[in-house]
Amino acid sequence: MKKSSVALFVILFLAVAALFVLHFTGSKNGKSPSISGNNISTPVNGIAYVNIDTIVLKFGMYADKKAEFLDQQKKAEAELTSKGKAYETGVRDYQDKVNKGLVTRATAAEMEQALLQQQQELVNLKDKLQQDLVEADQVMNRQILEYITTFLEQHKADFNYQYILGKSFGSVVLYGNTTNDITPVILEALNKQYHSEKK
Repeated sequence: MKKSSVALFVILFLAVAALFVLHFTGSKNGKSPSISGNNISTPVNGIAYVNIDTIVLKFGMYADKKAEFLDQQKKAEAELTSKGKAYETGVRDYQDKVNKGLVTRATAAEMEQALLQQQQELVNLKDKLQQDLVEADQVMNRQILEYITTFLEQHKADFNYQYILGKSFGSVVLYGNTTNDITPVILEALNKQYHSEKK
């Protein structure tokens, strides 16, 4: 009875030791998966992460979308500036005519009412353009993240990971071992695919 307990203890000890070694060193056998000729090492426990801030800032799609957004922003600012100048011109004209006594009180009241309406339209336009830009920025960010997520799903066989986490400033992932950081490989593959689709 004692001999079987000792033997069982030894077997359990060896099994736990083997699991410990496998858990903390990872399997060294087998091929690393690859995508577009890049080797991606398989990290411990099948978990990897990408630095989202780096991916987004250096991703070609972000540069293109940001240029479109800035163009939209410039057009909005130009429209607002143009209408703002027209309003200011109207105010000066009104003040000049009233000060010189060139209009009746009834006409001055009509001009004042028209200017108030123009001012309200200007405020409404400013609010609308700001909302449009905020929405456009949100949509742009969602499109980029959707592209990245779809890319990772389409190439999951190449990555062979159980989880790919997104690490960024203020995210839930506060620390990641650099051996599990696959940002450069993913970034290169993303840009390669995006530029080929763009052509």
